[in-house]
Amino acid sequence: MRLLLLACLRAQTGNATTAGRIQDHLEAVGHICSLKDAFGYENPSEIANLISAEKFEAALAIHLYKGGRLLQGSRIPFGIIFGGTDINEDIKHEEKHRVMGAVLEEARFAVAFTEKMKELAAAEWPDARSKIYIQTQGIMTTPSATFNWKRFLQNAGIPQDTENVRLFLLICGLRRVKDPLYLVDVFSEWHRREPHIHLVIIGPAVDPQFTSEVNEKVNRTPGVHLLQEIPQDDLHAAVKRCFAVVNSSISEGMSAAILEAMDLDVPVLARNIPGNAAIIRHKDTGLLFTDPQEFVQLSKSLMNDPSLERKIVTKAKAYVKKHHSWECEREAYQNLVLKLQ
Repeated sequence: MRLLLLACLRAQTGNATTAGRIQDHLEAVGHICSLKDAFGYENPSEIANLISAEKFEAALAIHLYKGGRLLQGSRIPFGIIFGGTDINEDIKHEEKHRVMGAVLEEARFAVAFTEKMKELAAAEWPDARSKIYIQTQGIMTTPSATFNWKRFLQNAGIPQDTENVRLFLLICGLRRVKDPLYLVDVFSEWHRREPHIHLVIIGPAVDPQFTSEVNEKVNRTPGVHLLQEIPQDDLHAAVKRCFAVVNSSISEGMSAAILEAMDLDVPVLARNIPGNAAIIRHKDTGLLFTDPQEFVQLSKSLMNDPSLERKIVTKAKAYVKKHHSWECEREAYQNLVLKLQ
């Protein structure tokens, strides 16, 4: 089939990564899958013209509102993959809620990353329950063998005494829902007492205005550093060298950064929100914190208890291998797309 795949394709963001993976899954069995940036289109009529011009036979969209709204009234069958903010945030806005309900009614199927996400959607649109399938994110990590750790620290403005640095890495697109400033003040206080402790925030400038706020705050906060996104292979290599990966989001669908850290044998400290709690069992496959003070407390306990660190890393790796198999995800999407024939 000739398939259109609509997603928000800002570099190094979760939806873009997911879209590339799904495209690869579908092309592996002979489909022609054309990936298009949803931000490049204003309304369904533009997508209708694209479908006609490129003779697409079916479509997929990631994000029920941002991608799905463009397929309303489509002449070809389509499926939806929930993104996270659509179900966690956009659902609270009356007009977006109306549009998403109409899109879901037209869709042949929808994919939720977690049972919780499916239940949230089904509570709003009960008639759609039977067409919502649960498919967790598939994970494959590819750390670069040529990654330069010293240059990474230099670019972040961290002193080159690499033996003593304890680096926490927060990976996110810079937008408010990711709340990258949540831990900044408490982290800086900790850094003043223990100068070898550093937090690096890394990711693309998704929201320019908010990015300026983050820049301003970080520039006057010792111990906290901001870097632009880097290639995925280098990012995976950086994760392997850091002490822990941090997630402080207000809401998440399913964080690929968390799962990749687990796969790379690096402990995760994540804000205790439904999307994170769905993949982390506290003190078993990671650590969940409810406020900045608890984050510091848990971080120190992890640093001072090597047996806890080993337990978390071992169990997290096993969890990803069992529940987030890249091969299982591939098979699931190859089967789901048959519903569009």
